[in-house]
Amino acid sequence: MFWLIENTDQLKGFYNKGYKEAYIEVIPYSYKTHPVINKISLVYVHPLDAHKGYIISIDHSESMPLNSEYIAELISSYDTLYVWGKKEFLHYFVHRNIIDVSLASPEYEMETTKAHQILSQRAKDKLDINRIVPIVKHYETCEKNYNNLKQHFNEPVNEFYNSRVPLVFNSIERSGLRVNRELFKQYFDKDWGDKVYTQYNYRTTTTRPSNRFGGVNFAALNKDNGCRKTFIPENEVLLEIDISAYHPTLAASLINYTFNSGDIHESFSKMYGVDYQKAKELTFKQLYGGVFKQYKNLEFFAGIQKYIDQLWYFFRKNGYIECPISKHKFEYSKLDNMNPQKLFNYLLQNLETATNVRILWEIIKILKNKQTKLILYTYDAFLLDVHKGEKEEIKLILDVFKKHKLKVKIKHGSNYDFTE
Repeated sequence: MFWLIENTDQLKGFYNKGYKEAYIEVIPYSYKTHPVINKISLVYVHPLDAHKGYIISIDHSESMPLNSEYIAELISSYDTLYVWGKKEFLHYFVHRNIIDVSLASPEYEMETTKAHQILSQRAKDKLDINRIVPIVKHYETCEKNYNNLKQHFNEPVNEFYNSRVPLVFNSIERSGLRVNRELFKQYFDKDWGDKVYTQYNYRTTTTRPSNRFGGVNFAALNKDNGCRKTFIPENEVLLEIDISAYHPTLAASLINYTFNSGDIHESFSKMYGVDYQKAKELTFKQLYGGVFKQYKNLEFFAGIQKYIDQLWYFFRKNGYIECPISKHKFEYSKLDNMNPQKLFNYLLQNLETATNVRILWEIIKILKNKQTKLILYTYDAFLLDVHKGEKEEIKLILDVFKKHKLKVKIKHGSNYDFTE
């Protein structure tokens, strides 16, 4: 059978081979378009029992189109799919058992050819560039990807990052954010229509996700220049739930420490004998940069220092540490220039992300089939586009934070700047 499948009879013949496991790549119109609003040009399928891969044409200039529903039926017939980037793949197809190979190879760069590079340079703004890149060149890159990645297919995967994390961030990305189009053009010099989409990347050193797309950094929107006014509700109001003293709270949970006051920074203020704002500054400097000598005997920081020392000892002795909740492993052989404080910071950021994923999972369940949407997440803040008739759901969401013993502050308004 030839490697190009471009008619129904060929697809049926491929289907009837009865393969049960395969590596799959989706080749969209363009990698510059967000997958939520993108279209599929080609699908590459390499069954693990086959000696070669196959390209199925959905919409390409060189071949006849196939109905994407037939391809979806083929994909659902497999027991296991291997993909590089489960979150991204789920924007195009749904499957019950997907193994994300990128968890074992986060730094891998997908293959490309000279043809890809030349055509992309000549037609920088073409939003269906992959429809004119020769199919044989797509096939060439996909075959290389398969051969480069197949060594990871039988490696164990982290269940938390394979099953829960991609679903959570895929869901948020699908929601999108409504924008004032003119303001968005003014502040970001882009015209993406009345709705824009975020893209989360958790293939980072600490696994703390970045969040940017098309040159816009959604995780670090300026709070002072007015750009946040760009983002407006699709329903009635935007509501932000902001976790207070998040990292001190998480650090305290690691050492089983309980603060005397309901306001953690107030507790620190009394410990240091300084005002509230100065206390915040001192606490964060010590959590991220190391405990100051004058405060090393305070019970909280004595506990933190002991924890850091034990963590570093285990890391050096065993070659790794395993994070709470996520079970992610930081391995000595894969990290450069590590020191005790840096290792603790990595663990703390991973714990933050894992806790947030648990919270996001529960929020998404509460909002299933509701008009209120979770539209943005940035480390310690959760942005909701709220429908006025769903106040009970907001109460349930706030209860989720209480369950996790987290203190929160709430802002709401007619835009993300919360000034009106």
